[in-house]
Amino acid sequence: MTTEKIFIGINNERIELVGAEKDAFIAQRELDIEAQKQRIAEAEAKAAQKAALLDRLGITEEEAKLLLA
Repeated sequence: MTTEKIFIGINNERIELVGAEKDAFIAQRELDIEAQKQRIAEAEAKAAQKAALLDRLGITEEEAKLLLA
């Protein structure tokens, strides 16, 4: 069985997280990963919507930038 060890640095001191602190750190890390996945999915969806709109308008991204400048 492999046990994950987690160390943090406080004032140049290396400290291993154990027990509830370790569990809280892992839970927060998982939440952060899920939030990042959500941000990526939203950015990809927005890019796809933008590309579809530009295609419907029949203009390139560069031309759209010129219009907005």
